[in-house]
Amino acid sequence: MTDALQKVFLILVVLFFASHIYADNIVENIQVFSSPNSDKKITPKSIETAFNQAGLTILGNNNMNKPFLQRFENKHYEIYNLAMFMNTKYSYKLLKKYPQFGALTPLTMSIWQDKKGNMNIGTLNIQGIARAANIPATDKDLHSYASLIHKALKKAMPHGHFKKSSLKPTTKNNSYQINFTANVHLENGEDLEDFIDDFEEEFEAEMESLGFLFPNITNVQDEIFKKYDYKVYDFYHTYSICKFDVIYPVSKNHPEAGAWAPCSFYIYKKKDEDKMQMGFLGVDNWIKTLNIKDKTSIIQLKEAEAMIEKILNDMIE
Repeated sequence: MTDALQKVFLILVVLFFASHIYADNIVENIQVFSSPNSDKKITPKSIETAFNQAGLTILGNNNMNKPFLQRFENKHYEIYNLAMFMNTKYSYKLLKKYPQFGALTPLTMSIWQDKKGNMNIGTLNIQGIARAANIPATDKDLHSYASLIHKALKKAMPHGHFKKSSLKPTTKNNSYQINFTANVHLENGEDLEDFIDDFEEEFEAEMESLGFLFPNITNVQDEIFKKYDYKVYDFYHTYSICKFDVIYPVSKNHPEAGAWAPCSFYIYKKKDEDKMQMGFLGVDNWIKTLNIKDKTSIIQLKEAEAMIEKILNDMIE
């Protein structure tokens, strides 16, 4: 083989492995941080405290075993919690640049104790956040947010480590966001505050009638933007949405699914527009990043997504 051919061959080899590493970074979206816990000192409450101290405010930390036992008379893990968390500073910076980041505001995690007694925390990694929110993985504020999550994980479980994933994700570099645009028509004498109050009351009522729950509602306008005197929006709200019939079957084989649950639905209107924007992450995020094959889980996920889509389409038509 000539020197020229050898150089070409080496370049092709490097490109081959680089492309595989890059592909892995795209499709590997969830990280699981695990720690021995034989003394049982690590609890969902101690994890919550550590996250708060690290600068990630816990907005909800729900023991899912209680409703699982009431509804399904069974639980998959001795401990299984779903929690929502957020850093105001980085949420503001990312939302200012990428309004669709509301689909991950707040971020979520699952906390569970496995059969060996280890405590585990499942969150999205930087690739998962970037892909799902459709923002650049190179964004410096995203990197800072991801670093803060790592800091909180290590503070919560000092002897922990990131587990090597056994998942075989099937996702490509697609966001799977489901978005809606609706005209804002004010009736005679109606102001914008009345309009959005009525719209959201109808949305909540329709969702709750189908078994959806809202473990958290964030008024982004008041709780984030107001702190930075950011006045681009008339309103910006996010809903954390959960359905027991969905998370119960999925969590049996994929406890790390809490990285996607509760899912966030955002709704906002900019001051210089006469339309409002809405969106949430489609269930293909769950199915493809976790490589879910269980038909019951897939059916529940698809049905839940279809319900939300129908409600919104009926409301804005």
